[in-house]
This record gives sequence, C-alpha cells and structure tokens, in this order.
Amino acid sequence: MKSVTALSAIAGFAVLMYGWRDGDPASRPSAPSVLRHSLGGNVAAAAEPDSVSAAAEPTPSSAAASVPSSAFPRPPAAGSNAATPASGTPLQIDITALRYFAQQGDTRRLEIEIARLKALYPSWQPPENPLDLLTNAPQGDPELDRIWELYAQGKFAEVREAIGARQASQPGWQPPADLLERVGVAEARLQLVNASNLQQSESVIRIAAATPSLLTCSEVDVLWRVARAFAETKRPDRAKDAYLYVLRNCDNAGERLATVQMAVQRLSRADLEPLLATERTGPDGVGEFASVRTDLARADVAEAADDAALQVSDADLSLLRRLTEAPDGKASDSELLGWYALRRGDPAGALPDFEHARTREDSATISQGYALSLIPLGRFADAEGAMTPWRSASDGARAVYLAAAANLLAASAGQAIAPETLARIAQAVGEGQDAASAQQLGWYAFHLNQFPTAAQWFAAALRWQSDNEPAAYGLALVEQRLGDRASLATLQRTFGGRSPRIAAIGRPDQAQVAAAQAAREAGGAPAALAARPLPDAVAPPVASGALAPAPLAANPLLSGAHSAATAYAEPPMPAASRRRVAEAPPRPVPSTSPRRQTDTRGCRGAEIDPSTLSPEGAMARGWCLLGLDRSLEAAAAFESAARRGQGRTRQDASYGESLAYLRLGVGDRAAIAAARSPQPTTRRIELDTAILSARATGAFERKRPVETLQALDERARIAPERLDLMVLRGYAYLELRRWADARRVFSAVARTGNREGVRGLAALDQAQGRFPTGG
Repeated sequence: MKSVTALSAIAGFAVLMYGWRDGDPASRPSAPSVLRHSLGGNVAAAAEPDSVSAAAEPTPSSAAASVPSSAFPRPPAAGSNAATPASGTPLQIDITALRYFAQQGDTRRLEIEIARLKALYPSWQPPENPLDLLTNAPQGDPELDRIWELYAQGKFAEVREAIGARQASQPGWQPPADLLERVGVAEARLQLVNASNLQQSESVIRIAAATPSLLTCSEVDVLWRVARAFAETKRPDRAKDAYLYVLRNCDNAGERLATVQMAVQRLSRADLEPLLATERTGPDGVGEFASVRTDLARADVAEAADDAALQVSDADLSLLRRLTEAPDGKASDSELLGWYALRRGDPAGALPDFEHARTREDSATISQGYALSLIPLGRFADAEGAMTPWRSASDGARAVYLAAAANLLAASAGQAIAPETLARIAQAVGEGQDAASAQQLGWYAFHLNQFPTAAQWFAAALRWQSDNEPAAYGLALVEQRLGDRASLATLQRTFGGRSPRIAAIGRPDQAQVAAAQAAREAGGAPAALAARPLPDAVAPPVASGALAPAPLAANPLLSGAHSAATAYAEPPMPAASRRRVAEAPPRPVPSTSPRRQTDTRGCRGAEIDPSTLSPEGAMARGWCLLGLDRSLEAAAAFESAARRGQGRTRQDASYGESLAYLRLGVGDRAAIAAARSPQPTTRRIELDTAILSARATGAFERKRPVETLQALDERARIAPERLDLMVLRGYAYLELRRWADARRVFSAVARTGNREGVRGLAALDQAQGRFPTGG
C-alpha cells in the first residue's frame, strides 16, 4: 500500500536524533540522548536509562498513578505481530490498535499508528493490505472495543476507569499493552501541549524526553513545540536538529514550508542555511522554500539599509536584483536596493534603483530616496521637482524637499529660477519655518540685487533660528547696501562678538576678514551650499496667522521682465552724469604697494630699455614711473621684471604691472598680469576689486548693461560697493527697464546726500514717461 510505504519512510527521528538501534527495544533509552545532552544530564530520573526495565516498558503518566505499571504486563503473543531484529530473536509487536482502526475503517488513524510502530520498530513491515489485519484475528471482545472507542474519542480518563472496572469484575484480565502505551503517550502529548502553551519550555523538553514515540512525523506539531522550547532555552543547535529532522524525513509540503518559516523566527541566518539546503525542487523548477529565501533577502537588505555597518551577502543581493528585473517585480524591492546603496555613500549606484521603482509605483519614500541620490550628484532641480508632489506627505518628505530647494537656490549663482518653482519653494519654507532654506532664499535674492526681498528672508531665518550667523551676515550686508546704518549697528552689537565678518562691515578690511572667516569655515562664500544633509529634526509647522515672506516670484525680475530690450537709441542717463561715472577712478593703487618709490628723480631722464636692467632694477624703475603717472612705461618695466625675475621679485612685479594697467583703464590686461604669479590674499582681493570695477565701467561704456551688472555683482561678493558704482548699477538697471531696482538704488544714493542719486531719479522718471509699459 503506497500510503503505508510512504509513512514507513518517515519514522526515523529516533534513529537520526537519538541513536536508537534498529529493532531492539531494549536499546531504546526512554530519554533520547540528544535531549539528555541538551539538558546537561538534568532529565527527570524516570527518564534515565538505569530506571527503565530491560523490556523498555513505557513510563506511565501521572494521570495513571492509580494503576501501577506492574498490573499491566505485556500481552501474550496471540495479539502480536512478529518482527526479526538483527539478533535473530523475533520481536512481539502489539498490533491490537491496528486491528481496531482497520475494523473501524479509520484510515487516518491507521496510517498514524503504522508510522508510530515503524518509528519504534524500524525492521517491522506492515501488511500491504490493512484488511489483512482482520484475517485470523482473535475472537471479538465487545467490552475491549468499547474501551478502544473511548480512546478514539480522546476520553483517556474514562479509558483508565473502564480498564480498572473490568479488572475488578474480571480478575486476571489484562488490557493490551499497546492500549496502555497509547493512552500514556496521548496523555503525555496533552501535558506537552499544555506546557508549551504556558511557555514552560523545560517541561516540554522533559516530557518529550520521556515520551520518544511522540517525536515522529505523525506528530509534527510536537516536533515544532520541542524545537521552540530548545530555542527559548538558548539551545539553538538542538532546535536546529529538531527542525532538520522534519525536513529530512517528513514529506508533507505544507508542514515542510511551515517548519522553515518557524525556524526563521528563532534561528540565526547561519543556522538557517542547513535547513534551506534541504529544499526540494518542484516540477516547475521552483524550490519549495523560494518564498522564504525571498523574505530573508528582503529582511537582510532592509536591516542593512538602516545600518551601514551591516553587510548583505552577494547571493541575497543577486536574488533581490533578479526580482526587480522580473516583469512582475515590485517597486519596493528596487527601493530597498536603492536605500542599501545610498546608506553606503553610493548615490550614483542608488539612483537607477530609485528610478526603476518610480516607474513602477511612486511613493513618498521612493521619491525621498530618489531626491537624496540626486542632491550629491548636483541635480538639485530634478530633486526639487521629484519631491514637489510629496513635500507635505511627512516631516521627512518636507525635510528632503527643503534640502533640495536650498541646494537649488545655492547653486543658482545669480541665475533666475522659474517663478512657479520659487513660489512653491517659498510656500514650503514658510510652512516649515526652515531657517536654513530661508537663508538660502535670502542669498538668492541678494545675488540678484533684490535687497528688500533678501532682507525679508534673512530676517525670517533669524526669527526661526536666532543664532543663524550666515543669515545675520546676509542681513547686515543688505543693510549696508541700503544705507540703513542704525539697523546695521544693532546687528553688529548683537553678533559682532562672535562673528568677525559682521563686526568688520564698514571697515577697510571688510573683504579680507570675510574671506578669512570663510576659509576657516571651509565653506566658501556664504551662499555656497554644496550639499545640505537631511536635518535630524524638522521645524514645526508655521503657526496660525504667521506671515511668511512674500514669494520671490512676485518680483518682475523673476517673471521674465528682465528679458526686455537691453539698450536704447538714446540712453536715458544724462550725458554729464554718465561721463562722471565713467571717469570715476577705480582707485586701484593700494596702500600696501611693495617698495613704494617716493623719490621720482631717478626716472625723470631719458627712456631706458628695462630689459637692460636687472629684474630688481626694472621693478624699481616701474615703481618710479608709476609715481610719475607714466603708467604705460611703468607697465613695460614691470613686465620685464616679472618675465625674468624669480620668487618675490616676480610676484611684486606682476602686482605692479596690474596696477599700471588699471591706471590705464585696461582691466583685461590687468587681469592677465595679475595671473602671472600667485599673490597674497590681501593683494588678491585688492586686485580683483579694482579689476572688476574697471570691467564694470568698461562694459557700461560699451552699452552692455548685463555685463556691467555681472561685474558689479561679482565685485560685491568681495568688497562693499562704492557710491559711484552704485550709480553705475542704477543706470544699468535703467537701461534694462528694471524700474523698481533702479529706483531703489538711486534712492539709496540720494539718501547719502550724493547729487548723482537725485539725477538718477530724475532720469528714471523721464524714462518711465517715455516707456510707460516697459516694466
């Protein structure tokens, strides 16, 4: 019979795990050796080998204490079936239960009983046809059949009572030994299950050790409970053995899968590998534990995505990668791989996984990972756009959006951002009251010379974070530009003690102090933000009624008005004013000129070819000629000295050549000369300031207002803007029809008492009358 043959193949738990000898009941210890080893020899005395009779009589349960085991000797051979062990002595096996279940037609219990007997007597072979058990069966015993019926119904106490009653009424009658053993095993099973439910792990192990016939594939639930008891008592090796027994000997596919799933909850990944190695492949070529392997890989990658110190095996990564490439792959698997790479500082490697996840099913967390991969790669606009739909989904999503927005603003370098983008950035910053992003909005407006808007954002950043020094510095620069001396003084009193660059505003060394502080902070210019990390905490939402700064998109410059015509047939700037601005000296000659020559008598004579002099002599003649305002000759002398000199001589000569060309108003040649040799920081700032001043003036004279503003903006980053250059800026705005910016600058100049500011305002009114729709 096929089912009987299959069951006979799974009855080797005792042999595998406990070392029973084939067929010899006397060699079966009541407490399996592996359990005794696990318990350190502390199994109950009743389970020790020396307390068991030579016939290996089953240990009765406590419920049978009223019926002494001596009252139940083994039945005679008339109710037994012989099996021959290796010793050649036939065994007498009680098959009374088999006959009863065959008579009742209870196939399930019949198969379970056959499996139990095979576990106890591996050499025994069941009949091919269970009906053969009824052939030549002893004469029927209705009373015994009633007792077996009580057993089949699980009424074990009534079984004991019925046995006792018959022995009392029929002296000398003996119940079948198999019946007594079956009742004892059933009672032990109830005790074991009850102990397991009460989490009494040691009791579970003790009962299992005393009742080895429970440990078969027909009692797989008992095997699971024993394995769990081993795991809960810190004996993972023994738990692994129990799970392995099921996998190596039991064939039920559902029970095998459930065994591995239970083991996953209690064993380490290393202990799980031998279990997974027992996997069987189905007809479709898919392993029976494929779902478990997938879940393990996902769990390991998810844990490592939160802890960069953890490493995931190549096999698990490859498995997850294959899942993502499948037609029905999940977006969550691609997302896991993305976070795993991102946590290990590999944004370029994480980006394709997040992109793949977004094509399948976008979500807030997927877009967060996508944006955080883009930010280190400098793709700030893409990061901001990706987070736009999710910017209010959670605090984490808002923080990532603001990080992308702040980086986008910092990287704009004075270039206009689309109005709709600025509008949503401003709204998000106001709602989140994020000081860092508000500061970046302030610098963005500052670099576009929108000083009132910049002041508004810098002030907002200080309201939300009172110790934000970069925001205070930005606000101080704005107040300096607008001539608000009282507000500037207040800021300097508040921050001057802890910010040298704020304290230096208005002093001659302002640019040098700011540059030195920026170098110490290793952050470059205040507006630079190479990569703003995700904040640990997100600012609380804006309070009800709180006023966020007005969006920058409201400014005409940001809505495209600056793209109007950039020149007029007749510039609105009065000719006299334009000439005064253009002729304003750039004041390039510094106070730190090396070897300043005060006696100019040595170079008043005939011309001398500087190449005939030593490098030092040529440089000395250059300084002398510069003192006589003979800048062209001085430039030639300095050039000769720089070309032939070395070290400090070359450096000083290059510096002098730059100053000579600046005197001549040739800013480009001055820049080339300055690049001949590296200069100290103080000289570098001084030269750059003068070169940019000359460049702005030259661009304005050539009617190139955009280039004029670019040069002025670049100069403003390293030095305060002089009044004459502010006037130049105002007329550049005027030529671009940026009426509001021009009025703001001319008004600031006029407040200082400078008449050029008043003339600029008049020119502005005249221009607006001629071009009323231009802005």
